[in-house]
Amino acid sequence: MNISITIIIVAATCLVSWLAFNNRQLLDRLILWPPAVDRFKQYDRLVTHGFIHADLGHLLFNMITLFFFGRPVEQVFVERIGAPGFVLFYLSAIVVAILPTYLKHRRDAQYRSLGASGAVSAVLFAFILMAPWTGLYIFFIPIPIPAILYAVFYVGYSIWMDRRGTDNVNHSAHLWGAGYGVLFALVMEPGLFRHFLAELANPAFG
Repeated sequence: MNISITIIIVAATCLVSWLAFNNRQLLDRLILWPPAVDRFKQYDRLVTHGFIHADLGHLLFNMITLFFFGRPVEQVFVERIGAPGFVLFYLSAIVVAILPTYLKHRRDAQYRSLGASGAVSAVLFAFILMAPWTGLYIFFIPIPIPAILYAVFYVGYSIWMDRRGTDNVNHSAHLWGAGYGVLFALVMEPGLFRHFLAELANPAFG
């Protein structure tokens, strides 16, 4: 019986996050603290920070998104690059999404970052590349909006908030993760670009 890799990732992330909620020492060891990478060569933090979250709401939002969009993306990716390829995509997305943040704060002892948002953005935008007119339900909006319109809003909002820097959300990781998801998918299957354009030209919202 085939087991969904997405579900395994969701389960692992929930387990590690839950353990870290109740263990400050574990949280401090897994979180992205740039000086620990720069000074002590703890490069694993570039990955492990993606398996812990600030609170239950943060965890649920990321994992629900990953659960619904990760499975169709996984199916397409596994057909082309196998299960290890999909795992590599997800783990590398965690690293790529956070890398600009790490380089910016590599000597900032006050900076911390955690969460799977960058990798989840990569999965979500790979999905949008494949099915741009799929209806997405966002927060409390009672009707679905086309995925492509959500993508435009998401990118614009993330750029705006990243420049403002007025909250504790790493919008840079969201942007880099989204871009990496699209780039990885196109390198894996260049024909997806033509597919995306054809889908845009023939909207079938639903």
